[in-house]
Amino acid sequence: MRGFTLTELLIAVAIVGILSAIAIPSYTNSVVKSKRRASAVCLSSFATQMERYYTTNLRYCVDANADGTCDSPDFVLPALECASAANTGRDYSYTATVTLTTYTLQATPNTTQAGRDAGCGTLTLNQTGTKAVSGTAGNTYCW
Repeated sequence: MRGFTLTELLIAVAIVGILSAIAIPSYTNSVVKSKRRASAVCLSSFATQMERYYTTNLRYCVDANADGTCDSPDFVLPALECASAANTGRDYSYTATVTLTTYTLQATPNTTQAGRDAGCGTLTLNQTGTKAVSGTAGNTYCW
């Protein structure tokens, strides 16, 4: 007779289950890391734009408030393709805290990315190039 016995079928199902148990978390982890890396690159692009503006105007925004910070309309974070919904915009929100001479850029994970990447959390980059994370994983792992 030709065909599979029940035992052979159960062994095949068990092997597929074991491989799935290993492959799916590994794949998910790779996706989370690649999204985090893309947001870090986007933060660097924002920093480049900030430095271009500073080189031309010798300040990071048009004018500062009484407390020294800048906000709209004196400062608007540039619209970059890397932050669009087609790229990292669904997974990260980008914000900036800006004064005339300093800035701090933040990439805050949204929804699913926030839950899967809690160890890194919010990525931060400032005008001196200092990188930081809000999670416990540390800069070396997250950046």
